[in-house]
Amino acid sequence: MFITPAYAQAAGGGFGDIASTILPLVMIMAVFWFLLIRPQQKRAKEHAEMVAAVRRGDNVVTNGGMVGKVIKVIGDNELLIEVGEDVKIKFLRSAIAEVRVKGQPVATEK
Repeated sequence: MFITPAYAQAAGGGFGDIASTILPLVMIMAVFWFLLIRPQQKRAKEHAEMVAAVRRGDNVVTNGGMVGKVIKVIGDNELLIEVGEDVKIKFLRSAIAEVRVKGQPVATEK
């Protein structure tokens, strides 16, 4: 009287069920790749190229917000930056956020 009949589900679990489960996950991953990951990789690559091209005479902005002029390039990773009159500070290349004005190339000695 109060008991309802229980019916067995059809045996299945074929390819349609797997595809309908995996397809949304693949689409979400594709959206993340094209909208988030790929543009970030592109910006990181451009920043690395910009930092590698810093030379003496460039006006730069550091990640801390200091604006100064590159006085000397020390090795591959360090720069000597003048942030004020007779105030020189060593910075790592990776601490450069922006290059404002390109300096003149260094004259080659003959």
